[in-house]
Amino acid sequence: MVLAIISIILLVVGIGSVFFNKAIPGIKGSADNQGRALAGRLLGIVLLLLGGLGFFTRSFLIIDSNEIGHLKKIYLGSDLPVGKIIATDGEKGPQADILGPGFHFKFLVNVLYDSDKLDVVVVPDGSYAELIATDGEPLRPGQFIADEWPEEKFKSMMDATYFLTEGNGQKGPQLTILPPGKYRINRYLFDIKMHRALDVPAGHVAVIRSNVAEQNKNCPDVIQAAVGEANSKLATPIVPKGCIGVWNEPLPPGKYYLNQKAYVPTIIPTRIQTWTYKGGYTERAVKLALNDDGSILQKFTEKEIPIPDSAADKAINVRVEGWVVPVDARILVSVQPKFAPMVVATVGDLTAVEDKIITPAIRDILRTIGGHPERKALDFIEKRDDLAKAVEESIVKEGLKAGVSIQEVRLGEPSIPPELMVARLREQLANQLKKTYLEEQKTQNERIKVERERASANQQSVLVAAEIAKQAAEFKKEQLRLEGEGEKLRLVEIAQGQKAQAKVLGEDRVLQLQLLKEILAVAKENPDIIKVPTVQVSGGASSLEGAAAVLGASNFGQMMKTKPKGK
Repeated sequence: MVLAIISIILLVVGIGSVFFNKAIPGIKGSADNQGRALAGRLLGIVLLLLGGLGFFTRSFLIIDSNEIGHLKKIYLGSDLPVGKIIATDGEKGPQADILGPGFHFKFLVNVLYDSDKLDVVVVPDGSYAELIATDGEPLRPGQFIADEWPEEKFKSMMDATYFLTEGNGQKGPQLTILPPGKYRINRYLFDIKMHRALDVPAGHVAVIRSNVAEQNKNCPDVIQAAVGEANSKLATPIVPKGCIGVWNEPLPPGKYYLNQKAYVPTIIPTRIQTWTYKGGYTERAVKLALNDDGSILQKFTEKEIPIPDSAADKAINVRVEGWVVPVDARILVSVQPKFAPMVVATVGDLTAVEDKIITPAIRDILRTIGGHPERKALDFIEKRDDLAKAVEESIVKEGLKAGVSIQEVRLGEPSIPPELMVARLREQLANQLKKTYLEEQKTQNERIKVERERASANQQSVLVAAEIAKQAAEFKKEQLRLEGEGEKLRLVEIAQGQKAQAKVLGEDRVLQLQLLKEILAVAKENPDIIKVPTVQVSGGASSLEGAAAVLGASNFGQMMKTKPKGK
């Protein structure tokens, strides 16, 4: 500003020096008037050049390629009307026109205006820019966001002059957003807020609750949609896509650039969810042990079971037979995409369904079925599958009312009071001991069998020899039997021969002849008994007598003579 004033003074003085030479003070000396006038004009020209240079330096701007030039007029303009923020007709204040990249000459632009060089608006990928207009037509009563600009007028909307004059743009948050890209817009008119785009992951859908209706959208009366029983109290309004309310068409997985101030998304998982009810109670148990004398010793213990971080809630306490039995439960839940709007319309989201509908329902159903007067505490162990099936049939109906499908109900291990388990545990221990004893006996028998087989293997040679000896004895026995039979037959034949011989020779002669054969056989086996001296044998005797005489002279004969009587 000071430089501008100096430039003006220089211009005024320079003009005066050129056209009004005498008016220049301070020229003294004895030179003639012509010389003084020439010197004055030269000085005036210099002052004009300096003043013009000062004005030129204050009359241009250079805008970088990544910048936007913004101007605020300070002088030589009328005041803005009340309520106006942006000047469109040369008024003082923020100007609607902006300056693009390059050199811009505007007379005394740096004097009459304040300039700002702001960065180009860059919307990164995966984000969108929300626009808030500081000037424009006011919103209609009941309207909370400006009307959406048609796609063909999107570029015109970013022109501040068009926005404020021909386009009749509205002040406040804009329904139209800026998708990823670079934009040169008047930052005096539009405030920018960056938001992440709506990213619907796989296995999920996005249910949209719209706060605005599309222009020229013919929205009929709300659709009363209910899931499950016809008289469901959870029937809620569902509207067609583009109308105000919960849209009946969820958005499938993908990326969407929606103004989330106008279109509020709720992400609903369509994959199977597991809700568990576990922990949050004191577990009492009984332990059995054997004393040295074989008696059973029982000991009661207590343990706190915490609620896991992943659990939907604590275990369900069921009163049965006067006992409180904590029961763990697991529910598999899924939401079909077509029922996702119902979930949002009824309770809000899947977590609300869990907390407000399924959890209270599963507790009530399990307590009713499990606590029936005819129910026994041990049924939670012995008839667990039947209980789970009955609970599942009841809870499925409650889930359908909220738009969720109950796929499966499973009951976990209950915490049965140990007083009810003592008799069963003692019986189990006795059976296990019996089984152990039988197994040990079986093992001992197997060991004995193995030892026997090992001993047999070690005595295999003896057994083989004994077997061979046994077989040899059998052969010998058979041999002797056959020999005896042969001898018998021989003796029979001999007897028959002797009988025939006796008929011819007489029995005495046959006896003598047989005796002689026996003597000769003995003599053959024992030749020492025969010693034959010189014996005179007369020829008048018989042959047997001669032989007897010979033997009588031998040792055998002497032995026979000395043989005691009766021997």
